[in-house]
Amino acid sequence: MKAKVLIIMGSDSDLPVMEETGKLLEEFNVPYEITVSSAHRSPERTVKLVRDAEKKGVEVIIAGAGAAAHLAGVIASHTILPVIGVPIDSSSLNGVDALYSTVQMPPGVPVAAMAIGKAGAKNAAVFAVQIMGTKDPILTSALKDFKKKMAHEVLKKAKKVERA
Repeated sequence: MKAKVLIIMGSDSDLPVMEETGKLLEEFNVPYEITVSSAHRSPERTVKLVRDAEKKGVEVIIAGAGAAAHLAGVIASHTILPVIGVPIDSSSLNGVDALYSTVQMPPGVPVAAMAIGKAGAKNAAVFAVQIMGTKDPILTSALKDFKKKMAHEVLKKAKKVERA
């Protein structure tokens, strides 16, 4: 099955965070590809990945990067596909620099910016599924089940606390 989501991370050190995106996409049975490409160290590769993704039918690109974190913006400047940025907490500024780099995009080059780190990586997967779910009733149903499951887990934990 061809990938619907392309996950690009700026460095292989980002893998422990971006694996969380892949895990959730797998829960939704959404095929994805994951690779490493740097906006600064391999810009030609990054642009080629984006252009190839469009040709292959990818629907959403998720970009995870730390420090200067220009990856999502560079990707967004070369595609009309939705781009979701995940700031990685890999610098001495604990990801705040990556968050600012991801969220501060010029008009006309939007990037959906998620939270820093693993929470953002997980939300990127859910957001990608929400985007694709607007035209896929199977994903819409899976999202509804996912939300019900989350609510059920909270209720289960609340009951444990109430007994204590």
